[in-house]
Amino acid sequence: MQAADQTANPELPLPAFLRLPVVLRRTGLGRSTIYRMIANKEFPGQVRIGARAVAWRQNDIDEWIDARPSTH
Repeated sequence: MQAADQTANPELPLPAFLRLPVVLRRTGLGRSTIYRMIANKEFPGQVRIGARAVAWRQNDIDEWIDARPSTH
């Protein structure tokens, strides 16, 4: 259905999903830290993208990064 929507209106952005290695690089956090923070509702949860695959919405990760306090 998403592909049909994209064809009808090419200006609609496609959802971008990030797999764990990319999330680790972008946040600088470790795997166990991310999963602990998810359990504590301090980090965006992942979404199922396949029978045995999960990923994070890029927008959720971008918003989480932007919400971090600046060190400057």
